[in-house]
Amino acid sequence: MQSVVHVVSANESEHQTAFAITENLLESGEIDDVAVVAQAEGIHAVATDGEHVDRIRSLLAEGVAFSGCGNTLDARGMAESDLVEGVEVVSEGAVEVTRLQDEGYAYLRP
Repeated sequence: MQSVVHVVSANESEHQTAFAITENLLESGEIDDVAVVAQAEGIHAVATDGEHVDRIRSLLAEGVAFSGCGNTLDARGMAESDLVEGVEVVSEGAVEVTRLQDEGYAYLRP
């Protein structure tokens, strides 16, 4: 089984929940792949100046795929270097979520 966690809010509580869900999915032993897609205000959850840098690095090391929306970066004047190293920039976050769902990923949004 596969899951994608979609982070679109600036709400810190939602960021905390998204990463807790991701960790729980990994710990369950039932999920093969987990992806996190950040876009809109949720892009700040994966930013180098955010509160979750160490947590993201740990999840990346465990094989979680992180994506950040390129459109969001452009709209906010941010660069790829503003994201935690290892977060892949995709052209559009919504397209990435849709692509993953088409590949069988279950959609989760805190």
